[in-house]
Amino acid sequence: MTRVHDDMMPLHFQVVSVAHHSWAAIQGLKEGEFSPPSFALDLDYAGLQARVTEAREGLAGLKEADVEALADKSMVFRLGKNELPFTNQNFVLSFSLPNFYFHATTTYDILRSLGAPLGKMQFMGQMKMGA
Repeated sequence: MTRVHDDMMPLHFQVVSVAHHSWAAIQGLKEGEFSPPSFALDLDYAGLQARVTEAREGLAGLKEADVEALADKSMVFRLGKNELPFTNQNFVLSFSLPNFYFHATTTYDILRSLGAPLGKMQFMGQMKMGA
């Protein structure tokens, strides 16, 4: 299993976490509860692609006003028997978004180390320009 360092989770977990800290995080905001993704490495390449596609399609179907309406609600992050209370806004800004970028960067780093033809522009994506 490919990983950046021996004490880090492998590529599979990084990809699942990117999807989890995007679409699943929005679902958690709506439901008032969020937990980490499964540590089971049971998805093949097609399964990982499907997970990312599901997240992208779910996010594409969101309306900005609907997400904004969730900001002041509360949620609980559950990690085993531990429960951490958050406002939705604080959860996104201080936990889920940093995790998303961490796992996206780690995925990028693993793929680059394996020779994938990726550069900075593929990581950054389409720039949004305008006044």
